[in-house]
Amino acid sequence: MDAVSEVLRAVRLSGAVYLNGTFTAPWCLIGRTDAALCGAYLPRSERVVSYHLVIEGSCCAQLADNPGSALRLDAGELLVVPQGETHLMGSSVGLAPTSMELLLAGPIEAAPSEVMTLSYGGGGPATRIVCGFLACDDTLSNPLLSSLPRLFKIDMRHDPRAAWLESSLKFAAAEAAHSRAGGTIVLARLSELLFVEAVRSCIEALPAHQTGWLAGVRDRYVGRALSLLHAQAVHPWTVDELARKVGLSRSALAQRFTHLVGQPPMQYLARWRMQIAAQELLNGAKSLAAVAEQVGYESEAAFSRAFRREFGKAPAGWRRSKGKTSHADESVSAIPATTGNVPSPGP
Repeated sequence: MDAVSEVLRAVRLSGAVYLNGTFTAPWCLIGRTDAALCGAYLPRSERVVSYHLVIEGSCCAQLADNPGSALRLDAGELLVVPQGETHLMGSSVGLAPTSMELLLAGPIEAAPSEVMTLSYGGGGPATRIVCGFLACDDTLSNPLLSSLPRLFKIDMRHDPRAAWLESSLKFAAAEAAHSRAGGTIVLARLSELLFVEAVRSCIEALPAHQTGWLAGVRDRYVGRALSLLHAQAVHPWTVDELARKVGLSRSALAQRFTHLVGQPPMQYLARWRMQIAAQELLNGAKSLAAVAEQVGYESEAAFSRAFRREFGKAPAGWRRSKGKTSHADESVSAIPATTGNVPSPGP
């Protein structure tokens, strides 16, 4: 499995569409996908990705705290806000904005979990937008979500791989707005596919000089190394073996990987193993010893020390802080132990 697929699998996306709206100029809205909105459609989550697909017309958008992020969106373009941050959308973002939360509060209360239809604005040229979000189990430092731009758009119109998604979402949103049976489930799955396509398009559009995790995925050698690390996270990798697998010298891979991803391969692997462990702890079913073994630690004590360095708490305490418990949890031995098949945890 490639690194992008594995990381997307780990965050367990759950999609929803909440609005099929028609906005007429002049109009301007400000808001974010808040807990009240999310709670009407999906269980509470740690991270929310917002998106807006322009079906007809055009509009502008920007992050509330960054005027330099302003974008123009035309029909067939998708706006993605990976951190679910407060943003503005309107015929002009220079207008006094109306709160999106207040505008939607009544319809949400009247018909929770249903796709809302909304008409708003001054009666001028119309823009139709389908709005949705994806809830994620994000354990603080998922590399893909952390690497995406704070606000970006992709063009769904001229890419045959994405055009079917646009037409499907448009059709499903119209059906769901008329309470057609099964419409919300269809939209949820389309939302998830839409985000995957947005990520793929974002990677392909990166400038040649770009660095970061997404740039690493795109690189011929580093991308292969990331795929191997994600596919076999418990394997006792060394930089030498990884370099042989991807066809580079040890020093060349270490330098290239660190330049693009921002950390050496083994450090990256150790942190990714902790992400896997955190997801297993959130599931709440396995003992700490079982989780430690799953991510390559022979000692529960060594695993606990590594986990504390990454998340600031011991595994059992971290799991409880997330509202999860397991009857299988066992106390961690106070006797220092060695690791197995993982980089040394250090002092």
